[in-house]
Amino acid sequence: MSDVVTYEVNGVRLVGDAEGPADGAAVLLLHGLGENRGSWRAVSAALAADGLRTLAVDMRGHGESDHPGEYAYEAMRDDVLGLIDALGQEQVVIVAHSMGTVPASLVAMDRPAAVARLVLEEGPLPFPAEPRRPVPEGPDGPTPYDWRVVRDVAVQRNAPAARHWDGLAEITAPTLVVAGGPGSHLPQDQLARTAARIPDSRLVTIDAGHMVHDERPAEFIETVRAFLGHPHGPRRTGPETA
Repeated sequence: MSDVVTYEVNGVRLVGDAEGPADGAAVLLLHGLGENRGSWRAVSAALAADGLRTLAVDMRGHGESDHPGEYAYEAMRDDVLGLIDALGQEQVVIVAHSMGTVPASLVAMDRPAAVARLVLEEGPLPFPAEPRRPVPEGPDGPTPYDWRVVRDVAVQRNAPAARHWDGLAEITAPTLVVAGGPGSHLPQDQLARTAARIPDSRLVTIDAGHMVHDERPAEFIETVRAFLGHPHGPRRTGPETA
């Protein structure tokens, strides 16, 4: 059973679902563009059952969290860093999907000691969008999230900051890159290049398209559990073997 929790970080109210024992190692779950914390329900429940303390959070502009109108990846990174501080944790595991992988990787670059392990599922990361993303001037209709997130993400996807690639080599956390195979809209060779650039990483392909943890939840969960060293993986720091 999860508990709804609220944190105020960087002047932004973030709402999340916390699950698992209060003294369990912390796992932050970051969703993709247009999604919300509910997308992690199956993953969160499984990891909580392993004795971990999971926090699936609505990213800024999504779900019940605030819509501040500014959605640079660096602002999202600062939200995650603020959450880590608010939780009083020296280290957390971060599991992120799609849009969420960018702030997750920035956290791992900029505060490496704070990330015990990192899971990057189908992340666009440092490569320009192919084809270029259209930058909307307004929504076509009602949206359950702030449409300006789509605008700001499109701008950043079309011209990623150099730091997003260069900094991958500075990540010290053991990292699992999850690719969705040929059914994904993301070029799979780019995910392989990302995994190759992170010093202690492995690449696993689950043939499910972009929404791996939605389409193949059992396989995704077992892959993450194996990477974390189920059930006490977050306290381990050695490299994984494929």
